[in-house]
Amino acid sequence: MTKTALITGGSKGIGYAIAEALVKDGINVCITSRNEADIKEASERLNALGKAKALGLVCNVRYLEEQEKAVKEILEQFGSLDILIANAGVGHFAPIDEMTPEQWNDVIDINLTGVFYSVKASVEALKKSKGYIITVSSLAGTNFFAQGAAYNASKFGLTGMSQAMMLDLRKYGIKVSTIMPGTVATYFNGHEPSEKDAWKIQPEDIAEMVVYLLNAPQRTLPSKIEVRPSQPA
Repeated sequence: MTKTALITGGSKGIGYAIAEALVKDGINVCITSRNEADIKEASERLNALGKAKALGLVCNVRYLEEQEKAVKEILEQFGSLDILIANAGVGHFAPIDEMTPEQWNDVIDINLTGVFYSVKASVEALKKSKGYIITVSSLAGTNFFAQGAAYNASKFGLTGMSQAMMLDLRKYGIKVSTIMPGTVATYFNGHEPSEKDAWKIQPEDIAEMVVYLLNAPQRTLPSKIEVRPSQPA
């Protein structure tokens, strides 16, 4: 039976690269994003590969009910949910005395609470399929830096939550891993990838790690992977 993956923040960057790798591997995907135009374009490109089916849904990870609706649609269209890639994330960076409550809430709501909601919406389906949850954290989840109070808090929290989830859910046959990349060449925080980013981790590098995790021996569980550029600029 063909497996199905839900990928949050799947219209570009790391999320899209993961979706492309999974489709090429014969796995159906549902990608979500808050931007309707982006998700439509991305899902059309994935379907054009002809390897598996792609469903694009407008969904905001801030809201549990929207994610529950997405999971319901996945189950109706594909019959099962086997993989959750919790990838959606944002960043606001400022000294703590200048950071606004709105910036703080945006980062925590999407990067941390949004992952909790993704898991809550998916976990019963994943119990049935004995599935896999992969969260995309960051080296900022173990290394703090100036002006990173909100981002550090969200990623430290996500790393810890992921490891606790791993212990909670493995009794159901669900695997949980977290990938913690350093600098990645993506559109994150308004960045436009260019040739100058060649030294950085590329989105497809993270996608390869996801494929590796999904194909690892069933008796093994790489629960946390830290990833750095091999030759920093």
